[in-house]
Amino acid sequence: MASLEFRGSLYINGQWCEADDGRTVDVINPATEEPVCQVASCGRAEVTRAIQAAVDAAKAWRDMTPYERAVPLKKVADLIRERVDEVAVPLTLEQGKPLAEARLEVLANATFFEWYAEEGTRVYGEIVPSHFAHKRLFHFHQPVGVCMLVAPWNFPLFLQGRKIAPALAAGCTCICRPSTQTPLNLIKLFELLEDAGVPPGVANLVIGPAGACMDPVYADTRVRQISFSGSVEVGKEIMRRSADHVKKIGIELGGHAPFLAFADFGGAAAATFAAQSKFRNCGQSCISASRFYVHEDIYDAFCAQAVAEAEAIVVGNGMDPGVTMGPIAEPGHLEKVLALIEDARSKGAEILTGGGRPEGLDRGYFVQPTVMTGVTADMQIMQEEPFCPIMPIVPFKTFDEAIAMANDMELALAGYIATHDVTTALRAAEEMDAGIISVGDFSPATVLSPFGGLKQSGLGREGGREGILEYLEAKYVSLALDEERL
Repeated sequence: MASLEFRGSLYINGQWCEADDGRTVDVINPATEEPVCQVASCGRAEVTRAIQAAVDAAKAWRDMTPYERAVPLKKVADLIRERVDEVAVPLTLEQGKPLAEARLEVLANATFFEWYAEEGTRVYGEIVPSHFAHKRLFHFHQPVGVCMLVAPWNFPLFLQGRKIAPALAAGCTCICRPSTQTPLNLIKLFELLEDAGVPPGVANLVIGPAGACMDPVYADTRVRQISFSGSVEVGKEIMRRSADHVKKIGIELGGHAPFLAFADFGGAAAATFAAQSKFRNCGQSCISASRFYVHEDIYDAFCAQAVAEAEAIVVGNGMDPGVTMGPIAEPGHLEKVLALIEDARSKGAEILTGGGRPEGLDRGYFVQPTVMTGVTADMQIMQEEPFCPIMPIVPFKTFDEAIAMANDMELALAGYIATHDVTTALRAAEEMDAGIISVGDFSPATVLSPFGGLKQSGLGREGGREGILEYLEAKYVSLALDEERL
């Protein structure tokens, strides 16, 4: 098993360092409530140096050919696969997810760096036929410049890798900020970036509170783009603060994904599909299904199988063999989850299984996988992103009723459809308010396809060709030829 040895906390201009004033923050294991280690908690001065390093490195990195930039990026992918547990073990210790899930998250990062290394060589321009004989019209793409990349704690490596890889492949330089709850996996990734030969200043790592890390970014006109994954409230604040200098922004702000189970799919099969989406990462996923609308003909079978799926989950420390669901990531969120359950219970919901803390797990931020019925629209669990392992189930009679309930929400990131009927699937996909539609697939996120939402779930896309275009600007050239020489 990999040891917890780190070269440093902050990585600025190719050098590992600590905070100037020696300030640190504890990284807590949510399964034990014990500190894993301490990391630096930096201030404005360190972030300002990281911005300067990214600015200084920008021209040389931009001027490299995409094939040259691809060499270290592909090496990063190779190193991730070779040293997966060096990253996965810290990820489990700081975030809580089972080690098997952590390994999958790490390996997904290898695909980001490999795929975008190649996609960088496919950023094509275009020649446009002119309406004037003496004009030639064409456009091409250039990197945006220095970018600030911010990711949350739930999939801290996956969400950062999905930003870092296309940004670097596009020719941008960057400063990366992880959540202070889960910085260790990104420290390890930066060790791999260093070993792969990514030049100094091209990618920089800062760890610290939001004010210290973000205020210099908002103030500096040389930082041209901010990419953020996280809450709606913080995303709106980034939009406001970025307006003064008209920075380009990409924000993915979470969701409250509806799951529509139609009668032809079968109740038991639909519940198994639903549970795979709901309980992964303890329900702490922005695209997890979180509102379950089930046709009345299969409602009873769905509920029975959902209970069986929830009760088969092994809750515990993610480092222990056989554990299939770890803890909630932090104590404040655990309190919110328990409050959601109590709110639903107090308003008439029936708890079919779960509904509290697991027996025998006195330490750690654990909660039982929970299935509830008798759910109404006024319950908090149906009004706000839950980010937890609670499955609220509501019956429906008609297609139109299901779509109306699915779309009655300002968050519109993902939606799930359980049907074998192609017509039903296409109609639902077209009518559902969501940027990502999954038909029979509990885990739709992939490097190959654009990821992002509608309404208040964000702006822009990550993944796919769209993911690299986020870090590029189109430059249009109109060339008038000397008419006398035509």
